[in-house]
Amino acid sequence: MSLRPAPYLRALGLGLGTAALLSTVGCQQLADPNAPMSTVFPSGSYAGMIVQLYVLIFLMAAAVFVGVEGFLVYSIIKFRRRSETDLPAQVHGNTRLEITWTLLPAVVLLIIAVPTISTIFASDTVPPTANQRITVIGHQWWWEIRYPDLNIVTANELHLPAGQTAVFDLQTADVIHAFWIPRMGGKVDAIPNRENRLWFTPEETGEFYGQCTEFCGFQHANMKHRLFVDTKEDFERWVRQQAAPAAEPMSASARRGAQAFQNGSCVACHTINGTNARGLLGPDLTHVGSRKTIAAGVLDNTAENMARWIKDTQSIKPGNKMVISPPSDAEIADIVAYLQGLK
Repeated sequence: MSLRPAPYLRALGLGLGTAALLSTVGCQQLADPNAPMSTVFPSGSYAGMIVQLYVLIFLMAAAVFVGVEGFLVYSIIKFRRRSETDLPAQVHGNTRLEITWTLLPAVVLLIIAVPTISTIFASDTVPPTANQRITVIGHQWWWEIRYPDLNIVTANELHLPAGQTAVFDLQTADVIHAFWIPRMGGKVDAIPNRENRLWFTPEETGEFYGQCTEFCGFQHANMKHRLFVDTKEDFERWVRQQAAPAAEPMSASARRGAQAFQNGSCVACHTINGTNARGLLGPDLTHVGSRKTIAAGVLDNTAENMARWIKDTQSIKPGNKMVISPPSDAEIADIVAYLQGLK
């Protein structure tokens, strides 16, 4: 007799092994608290409510799985065919079993439904103690960030103090977008001609990644944003910096860059407070030098990357709305020196 397993058993073993490997890799990613887009290590109040609901639903699902599979294994063993002549008992209905398997799922759904509805209402109700109000406007493909109470406008990067509730009024300048910072809370759509609302309270300092999660065009995947949760003192320092006028260019190169910027087509799309640049189509650049990234999170904010961006935006982010005749290399170097100095 051959001891080799049947082909279907080999296939089953291979499938189970592959599933186990993929599950292990996935669990390692989920278990990494430093994963930039993780939803299972909440750093905000809203995300904390969602994770609590995750845990409850997972436990209920695990209980159902264990119960159903355990009953299945028990039935296979107890009612297995023991000989070729065995005839299983013919059962034409069991009222007790039918009532049980009708009531048990109803009880499970009830246990899940009550906290789910409670979480929905809690996440939809803005706390009366909200400290910061922020307007977020989605554009193809970047985020405009406004602090109306502080008279601050920036792009793609938010700053908030830890422990203070922030309320976001979500709008869009074109198509539907969706604002999401996984470790802070759920995703909410920004819809034309409508203002949606999101709130959360960041509970720890650090840098947190966000992403547009509603397909909005060619560069949807590169419509990123970041949240920096600061201490109260650091946030107040950032507010003072952002509320101040644009810094005066210091070097000769930066002064030439300021002149080239303000005499060129850049002013048609960008704003730099304290200058004649008052464009509203592109990001506000008043303090662009203080940002960590450019091009909506695609590039680190370095002089080299900024020069690459100005010279050929389409090679970095094809389809973006910044279509210009690139200046000469010398002019680009001067403009970069000017923009990098806007801190």
